[in-house]
Amino acid sequence: MTLKQAARDVWSRAYAPYSNFKVGAAIRGAGGGVHTGVNVENVAYPEGTCAEAGAIAAMIAAGETKIAEVYVVAASPTPVPPCGGCRQKLREFGGPEVRVTMATMDGAEEVMTLADLLPGAFDAGHMEGS
Repeated sequence: MTLKQAARDVWSRAYAPYSNFKVGAAIRGAGGGVHTGVNVENVAYPEGTCAEAGAIAAMIAAGETKIAEVYVVAASPTPVPPCGGCRQKLREFGGPEVRVTMATMDGAEEVMTLADLLPGAFDAGHMEGS
């Protein structure tokens, strides 16, 4: 299954009763596995979960630790990039060269790398000795 199809398939299962803004994400792990996630809202807005974070959790649960590629889809008029927190989470498990395709349900796509999306990413190597 392609990342595009996986993200589009899971999108319909997002739980977004408050914003009605559903997001689906699919990640290809370096080992070839495809892992999906959806946004899950909560009445306490900051307690919700982003689709990208859900896909990362599924990847880790499956035993993979490196991201090779990302595809994110939302029902919006233009492609929507991952939020700042998810950019950092994606960068934690993917190198700066990892491609992130942002798409709309209508088929518009924009592709960027993690370096484009988060040029000043935190790096765990900088945290040693802190």
